[in-house]
Formats: sequence, C-alpha cells, structure tokens
Amino acid sequence: MAAQTFIAISELHPNFSHPKVAGIIIGKTDVRSFPDRKNIGVDRFTFSFTMRDSPDFFINVTAWGNDGYINGLSNSFSTGDCVIVENPLVSNIDPEKDRFSPTTPSLYRLLVAEAHSQVSLCADMETIDRLLPLLHLPVKDSRDFYSLGDIVANGQSLDGTVINILAAVKSIGELKQFTTSDGRKGQRLEVKLFDDSVSSFALVCWDREAIQLVQTLIPKETVLFIADAKISFDSFRNGMTATVNSKTIITVNPDTREASLLFSYAKEVSESGALDQDEKQEDVPVDSITDVYTVSQLKQKGQESPEAFFGITYSFISKLDIDSSVSKVITMRCCRCKLQVPEDAQSCSSLMCPGRDQPFSATTGFGLLVDFTDHTGTLHACTLRSPVAEKTLGCTTEEFTSLTDDERTALKWKFLLERCKIYVKILPSTKMRSGIKGTVLGCSVADPGEVKQHMSALLQQL
Repeated sequence: MAAQTFIAISELHPNFSHPKVAGIIIGKTDVRSFPDRKNIGVDRFTFSFTMRDSPDFFINVTAWGNDGYINGLSNSFSTGDCVIVENPLVSNIDPEKDRFSPTTPSLYRLLVAEAHSQVSLCADMETIDRLLPLLHLPVKDSRDFYSLGDIVANGQSLDGTVINILAAVKSIGELKQFTTSDGRKGQRLEVKLFDDSVSSFALVCWDREAIQLVQTLIPKETVLFIADAKISFDSFRNGMTATVNSKTIITVNPDTREASLLFSYAKEVSESGALDQDEKQEDVPVDSITDVYTVSQLKQKGQESPEAFFGITYSFISKLDIDSSVSKVITMRCCRCKLQVPEDAQSCSSLMCPGRDQPFSATTGFGLLVDFTDHTGTLHACTLRSPVAEKTLGCTTEEFTSLTDDERTALKWKFLLERCKIYVKILPSTKMRSGIKGTVLGCSVADPGEVKQHMSALLQQL
C-alpha cells in the first residue's frame, strides 16, 4: 500500500467521499457511555483519539456505537500506534461539543461508526517510518510552557486554568482503585515531576489511557511536554497540582532544544544523588516511624512496594568508610541546584543551574554510603548524609577534618561493634542491583533492653 493513496489531514473536507487517512495516535480517551435518547433503556458508547500525519497537522476522531464495537475498537490500538481510518464522516468542529477535546489546527473532526467506517493498524513500514518521529513533536509551540517554578510562584492565580508544562518524571506512584458512591469504578495514579526550579510536583491521572501511558515511562530518564494540563490548588497539600484531562496531550521525550537541556539536567541530578537529597523534604518525622523490620523484611517489602516506606531496624553498621580520604567522606554541593561539585570548584558546571550567572556558593556536608547487617542479611550502600550524619557521628564536618587517622578509626569502631537503632527510608531504585535504595534518617547505639524486646517479637512472627 503506497503512502500516497492516503489523504493528508490538511486536505480533508466534508465534500470528500470515502476518504482514507493514515496517522499516528498522539492521544486517546477512555470509553464512556450515554443513554440513547432514541432507544430508551439502551446505552450508546463512545471514545475519541487524536491522530497526526505531519508536523503541522493533527485531527480529533470520535467513534460511536454499541458496547461490543466501541470497546473492541478501543482495545485494538494505543497511543503511539499508527492507524488507517477509512471512510470516516468529515464534519465541522462544533465549538460547544469539541471544547473538551484537544485543540487541533484542523477545522474538522472525523466521526467513525461501525456501519460505514473502518479503523485498522497500519502495516506499511514506509508509512510507519514516516509517522513515528511525529510522536516526539509537542502539539503546541515548544517554547510555550510554564516551568514548575512559574506554577508555584503564580500559585492560586492559576487555579482552574489550562496550561502547558515541560518537566521530567521523578517517580510514578501506585495505582489506586476506588468505587464511587453510585457504584462506578475509578482509578487514580500520581506522577511526581521535577525540573531545575522545583524538585517535586504532582501530576494526577484519572483516565485509564493516560495511566497506561505514564506507567511505561522510566523515572529520571523521561521528559514530558504536557499540553493543556489543568492546574488546581490542592488544599490538602496546600499547593498547586496538575491534572491530565480530556484536552491534554502528553508528548514523551519531545524532540526540542528545551527538552534536551532538561533531559541533560535530569540525568545529571539523578546520577549525583541530588534528587534523593531533595526527598528529605518529603520525609516523615523520625518520631512517627514505629514499624520494626529485619534487613530481609526491608528488602522484601522494598522490592514489592513501588513507593517509599519507612521503618526501624536493629542492625550493626558493617561498612562505614570514614577512615578513607576526606574527599570521599565530605562532599561539596552547589547551594542553588544541589549538584555535587569538585572540592576546588569556582563555579557550578551544571548547564541548567538556575544560578549560573550569580556568584557561586556551595555547602559542605557528609556524603557516606553505609552497609548494615543483622542475622537475616545485609543492606548495601545506604545513604548517610548531613545533617543526620553529624548527629550520628557526633561531630561537624569541620571537627571531622581535624581528626587524626587514629581518631577516625576509633570513631568507626564505635559503630561497627555495636547494634544500632537505625531509622531508614527505603525507596525503589533502578540503579541499584537489589532494586532498592536505603536512606538513613536517624542512627544511634541501641538500648540492649529495647533490642531484646523487639528481637523476641520478630522471632515470634517467624
């Protein structure tokens, strides 16, 4: 099937008979049903999708029909697939009916019905190769977006507006299922976004189609251009959030200069550990952590849980390299973007640092990786950073640098031989072989009576 047999979206007109259009799906809604006004007691089913065939043109397509036809059609393709739509009805956009659909450059929309139209997956490789790059072009001007910092700064003045956002994916939450008071089933998934101005911002998805798309994304390695996201003030969080709605089109890893810069920044902060550092703002107070785990229980729960959790473990610190070179124990970070910088740095090397044109300032702090071990196993390479490290070691970074080698070794053995009470946060990590990463939120030599009490309780569980 030659590519030229298709009609370009830009040339479509209601006078065409039997048009055939090929395009790549860049957006899709969930199936919905409505009571049929003509047939009492019967429901009509519908869903829409947006297809694109060139950098400048895309169009909305709405399918109507009975339950079996519409659900079957919806399940036959997803966002990112190339499809051929044969013999749709070309109709003028209705400003009232189409205000909840994505805004398109086309003056028309396509209507698909079982009796006279056909939608099929495209099998022609030449056409697919031509269409695939269009998946990475935003549907709005690539410079027309708000940074997360702009959204936070504008605050409630943006409440209820629809805007474009460029941001990187920080983490993907757990799918929450629920049933509404009138018995309908629903779902909700929250994605945390970040950029060089804000380290965590919530994007909420309610639609199955949007959820399926974001569940395939790789956190810290994906940039999104979100066209027409709805911004709301969330009184529970006391802050702004974004929501994917029926107008929203999400472009994954857009092929734009702005996205490329943000991608480099995301990679840089992810590798430096600065994103995990920012997680501290979301940590719970240590006093509120009460669940006690063995090391193997921490590992097992960490591998099963897609979200961070907190616990206490009574373990020995089995690796604490504080007697290695000072540069491995104490790190310097740029005050503005939190990226690690070399000891003698005069400026921040990050291209995306918000303070590149301002005088450079950095903070020093402990940056240690520790292992802890109990009778069930060892959890490797857990992060122990300032200010928790100062409290644990009982000295500041300045005091630490003035210690002799013997004094550092003595400090190390204070922990290696003693069972400690360790408050830990466990979060998923694609970079660790175990799939999880631990962050120490508090650590002190444990009270022997307390250890005995908890160890006997844990043994009873086994």
